[in-house]
Amino acid sequence: MLVLLIYIALFVGAFFAVQFVRRGLEARQDFTSLKTVTFGDESAVTPDRTASIISVVAVFVIWGAFTNSALVPFHMPGPFTGTTEFTYTAQNAAGETDEATVTVEVFPVGQEADAPEIEPGDGFAANDSDAVQQWRSTLVRIKRNDEGGDADAYRVIAVDGAPIDFGERARVAAGRVTLTEPLYLPSPEAVVARRWEIASEGYQNTPLWEHLGMSLFRVVAGFFFGALIGIPLGYAMGLSGWFRGWFDPIVEFMRPVPPLALIPLVIIWFGIDEQGKVVLLFLAALWIMTIGARAGVSGVNISKIHAAYSLGASKWQILRYVIVPNSLPEIFTAARVAMGVCWGTVVAAELVAAQEGAGMMIIAASRFQLTDIVILGIVLIGIIGYGIDILMRMAENYLVPWKGRS
Repeated sequence: MLVLLIYIALFVGAFFAVQFVRRGLEARQDFTSLKTVTFGDESAVTPDRTASIISVVAVFVIWGAFTNSALVPFHMPGPFTGTTEFTYTAQNAAGETDEATVTVEVFPVGQEADAPEIEPGDGFAANDSDAVQQWRSTLVRIKRNDEGGDADAYRVIAVDGAPIDFGERARVAAGRVTLTEPLYLPSPEAVVARRWEIASEGYQNTPLWEHLGMSLFRVVAGFFFGALIGIPLGYAMGLSGWFRGWFDPIVEFMRPVPPLALIPLVIIWFGIDEQGKVVLLFLAALWIMTIGARAGVSGVNISKIHAAYSLGASKWQILRYVIVPNSLPEIFTAARVAMGVCWGTVVAAELVAAQEGAGMMIIAASRFQLTDIVILGIVLIGIIGYGIDILMRMAENYLVPWKGRS
């Protein structure tokens, strides 16, 4: 919640600051400035590059501030380092209670530390200790050392005097913690350092670029086949009542079904090899491209159709010279959405017995609580996805210069 409030404050503050600075500058003189009506005109809305730069900087500033990064001059409450302890109250099968202390040594990344040596104590609840690296979690098996801890009725009823039940959190001296989740995000430089390490040494016997290349291949292949079938199907639904009546129930039924729900069927029908992964991504893109093409046809200005007919154009000429050019903006928009969905689905697709891929790398790292590798994979997927989106925007500006014009 604190991070969200800081982000909102930066957004609002940057907006008013930039507007204040621009107010005294010379008025912009370009095509958009000459328009009398701009609100609601999509062609008059251009990305504010200043806002883009501030947005990216704000994300990294917040990230660095909350992870004690050396790249940021100020820090928010960050990862705890040092020795901390908490007391738990245990209740045995006889209903008796006893207290013991758990001592945890939290050491920085790149260092090693052993669990502190402690005395077990005199009661049936024995003191325990452990060591854990920053941003990682550890499972302290307190019942293992306690007398009678293997009994079904044995349980922990309080932490530092506060009642607690299974799955709840407890506030201890070092802060609010839970033993089943990582404590903090790694700092930006820790993620970058991990990137260079994996780029040179690979991860699970596979180079980093091979992981990324395999995910990119799967996404592009699934998107290609989805567009190859979805666009003609959308055109047919937009031009023929029979096609629309036949396929509309199927498309509208499948559109809200998340691709993740189809994984069991994909495994049964197509196996766990590359074919199954590409099919899952194909289904993720198919319905989006179909609806985009259908909407593009439906959105063509009818006056243009009538004008073409009045000039003696055939149906094929109307399709080629009127419908296709005017529907391309909708298709490009759908393509950008479909590509984003495919990137979001590739992680799930690589759950299916994948040996390579960015999603496989993220999932494997999460099993060992390697948060820095998880963040690295997420960042790389985002960068590649954003790069593809930029290329698609450039292609749209080049191929569809008439977008937003009547």
